[in-house]
Amino acid sequence: MTLEEKITQDLKTAMKAKDQVAMRTIRSIKSAILLKKTDGSGEAIDEAAEIKMLQKLVKSRADSLAIYEEQGREDLAKVEREEIEVLKKYLPQPLEESALKEIVNEVIQQVGASSMKDMGKVMGVVSKKVAGRADGKVLAGIVRSALS
Repeated sequence: MTLEEKITQDLKTAMKAKDQVAMRTIRSIKSAILLKKTDGSGEAIDEAAEIKMLQKLVKSRADSLAIYEEQGREDLAKVEREEIEVLKKYLPQPLEESALKEIVNEVIQQVGASSMKDMGKVMGVVSKKVAGRADGKVLAGIVRSALS
């Protein structure tokens, strides 16, 4: 089942349950899918593109959340937190740090990396392997510590 089909089903369920948070968030996902389909690039939306799109939605809400918390706007921050929780249901489970370290070490051996000069090579391969299941900053930190 594609993300679009799952979203359509979940939207119907949320409407029946009168779940305003889920309806609002799912509609934003549906809107993002529609924008991606009609952006003129002609690219099909595969699973990697879906994950990237969802991560972008989560990141934008997380950025807004930080601003709202900084300004003491708890009412707006609450809305962003609720939407982030709904969005996370559609993302793959994040990998544990120990699993990430194993993957990084495997890739370092595959690529033959030995110094920080090889960080770009390692990050490229690792990023493809863990697509959507790890934060880029955390991943870069693990790679940096493994190479130093």
